[in-house]
Amino acid sequence: MKKLIIHGGRRLSGEVTIGGAKNSTVALIPASILADSVVNFDSVPDILDVYNLQIIMRSMNVQSSFANGELMIDPTAIEEAELPSTAIKSLRASYYFMGSLLGRFGRAVVTFPGGDNIGPRPIDQHVKGFEALGAEVEYDDDTVRITAPNGLHGTRIYMDMVSVGATVNTILAAVKAEGTTILENAAKEPEIIDLATFLNNMGAKIRGAGTDTIRIVGVEKLISNNVHTVIPDRIEAGTYLSMAAAQGDGVLVKNIIPEHLEAFIAKMIEAGVKLDVHEDSIYVPKTDHFNAIKIKTTPFPGFATDLQQPITPLLTLADKESVITEEIYPERTRHIPELNKLGMDIDNLSHGLIAIRPSTQLMGNSVSAAEIRAGASLVIGGLMADGQTVIKNSEHILRGYDRLIQKITQLNGDIRIEESDEPMH
Repeated sequence: MKKLIIHGGRRLSGEVTIGGAKNSTVALIPASILADSVVNFDSVPDILDVYNLQIIMRSMNVQSSFANGELMIDPTAIEEAELPSTAIKSLRASYYFMGSLLGRFGRAVVTFPGGDNIGPRPIDQHVKGFEALGAEVEYDDDTVRITAPNGLHGTRIYMDMVSVGATVNTILAAVKAEGTTILENAAKEPEIIDLATFLNNMGAKIRGAGTDTIRIVGVEKLISNNVHTVIPDRIEAGTYLSMAAAQGDGVLVKNIIPEHLEAFIAKMIEAGVKLDVHEDSIYVPKTDHFNAIKIKTTPFPGFATDLQQPITPLLTLADKESVITEEIYPERTRHIPELNKLGMDIDNLSHGLIAIRPSTQLMGNSVSAAEIRAGASLVIGGLMADGQTVIKNSEHILRGYDRLIQKITQLNGDIRIEESDEPMH
């Protein structure tokens, strides 16, 4: 187990380059096994989830190599096999193998996925998509068995709720299905567009990605002829923008697509941060006064639930009480007691309603990262607090943040990683 050790209070300055999007990468890698050729990606983030997905693919005789942001995957000798449950349980996005295996072989057996504990995230919408396409789904203890005895056939599917995961899985299952699939009330996230772009470049026929209606005409073969560049990670970008505003003396955040962060940027400006937004970078000046704001998390293009926690420490610098309403995952509040150990004054008022009051005297402490974005908020809190902060269970953070130690060190932060003797919770 690993722990992060931060000596806080140092001002940050310089520049940081954002890596490829975690939430794209964890969909693109399972999607690659649909290809009938070798697949190449670049701008792949160096995160634990990538290595776990490689382990899962290796069990199916899919070879891959990963170095310096470049990932090669060869699915041409793929075999059906039982997937390693330890790797499956380590990340939730392993459930994308349900859609891609179903699309490739007409059947899939996947252990129930793990990942962050941020409240209930059922897979009923995924199952609805598979069944509409003609699959039969059975549950056996913690295993999901999906078969399509008569093949997969295009149809019209209406999602009862907007779900990124279910949208991705339905696309993966439908891309080689017979006929046309029309997916309504689909998620519009940039990562969905990235996935569709990757598949279309191999010969898929997907239209409408980024809107709430996606049309998929099934094809027989997918052949990759070029390198797919993963889009920049908007959640990593928002995390560094928050960090730079809270503790920076002028930080340039590079490799950003500002259109992917419009709701977040608007709230930062409302809070008093005079962001200088360029085509693919944002400069965060030193900010001496912050305004209290109200935030409500909603599906894209609204304020992302994944940025609720990273912006929380920044709001403790405001002149009055700020309020966040977490509407996507109301139980996503496990960062609050940990941030309060650093001297912050944050209350979980009711189901998903968070009050953040001004806090001036922050002191380092021993805290624990319950999941990726909760951990990111603790990193920012630790950089703001005087003295030493120790963040236990930091594997969670490293699952989602590319070269975190290196990037913060380059900004003049004092952060290092150590092995911990304590078991992970």
